[in-house]
Amino acid sequence: MLDDIDRRLLRQFQADPGQPIGALAEAARVPLATAYKRLEKLQNTGVLRGQHAVIDWHALGYGVDVSLRITLDKTNPRAFDDFLAAARDVSEVIEIQTFLGRVDARLRVIARDLSEYQQIYRDRILTLPHIADIEALLQVATIKNSASLPI
Repeated sequence: MLDDIDRRLLRQFQADPGQPIGALAEAARVPLATAYKRLEKLQNTGVLRGQHAVIDWHALGYGVDVSLRITLDKTNPRAFDDFLAAARDVSEVIEIQTFLGRVDARLRVIARDLSEYQQIYRDRILTLPHIADIEALLQVATIKNSASLPI
């Protein structure tokens, strides 16, 4: 699927997605036209899905990051759909994942402090439909956070 040129371009792109295409081509040791065509092909085939800003939530005053493991009441056939639709509307929920197994979903919730988190939890999380059980994990530190692939 990927050849050596694609891998070199992707490695350089992962290292600095904001660099100009000329610098990217030079770092990957390919002509500018090749870099442009290859990146376009990688976008068209869905390998590259876009560029994203990485925001440091702590720099904006969000000091609390909580992972909530949710088990749903699966006796209701609409439990997943209703829960996910409502969870999407909670602005402090910045990530939603679903799973197969004992835990059905994980929500990542940010707040400025524990007092604000407690208010969000009471008013916005506990009111989500079909929750059977919640386990909260308060993040203490991020040891590794990499979206880069070993290509």
